[in-house]
Amino acid sequence: MIIDDGIVFRQAGEDDTALLVRLYDGAAAWMRANGIRQWKAGEKDAAHFRRIMREGEVWIARDADGAVCGAYELWWSDEEAWGVQPPVAGYVHRLMVDRSTAPPGTGRRLLEHAESRIARTGRELARLDCQSTNPRLLAYYQGAGYRVVGEFPSKQAKDGRVYGVILLEQRLLP
Repeated sequence: MIIDDGIVFRQAGEDDTALLVRLYDGAAAWMRANGIRQWKAGEKDAAHFRRIMREGEVWIARDADGAVCGAYELWWSDEEAWGVQPPVAGYVHRLMVDRSTAPPGTGRRLLEHAESRIARTGRELARLDCQSTNPRLLAYYQGAGYRVVGEFPSKQAKDGRVYGVILLEQRLLP
């Protein structure tokens, strides 16, 4: 358990999959309600989060009162978007904030925690991607210090839909 400015982080376990699905679906609904067409409720199930826990890490954040306020996935490779890469980066995915409980700045705290976790493994880069059609999210990540390093115009979703993603990274302090 890691306490970071009143937010308590812990690695998710098998018993957390239903919670993670609810967080994802809630974030997807918020996006849709705000005109952001990136996630769809129901796209990620418990099996998805169990697989990520086996292959990478999933972290859950709670506020000082114990309410869940967010979560994120941390992968150690992302060949689908980034191709084969040397092991110099961690890849942040599914940054989820519960808008009903999260204090202001929670998304940034989740991102900073991910960066710290990556740096503790000795890797020097935090990487992420966002859909090319989501300028709001792109601006958010750039405001957090990420720089655009490329674009992958033909990523394919599990439903067969093809979309573009912008690739971003940030160099981490040792």
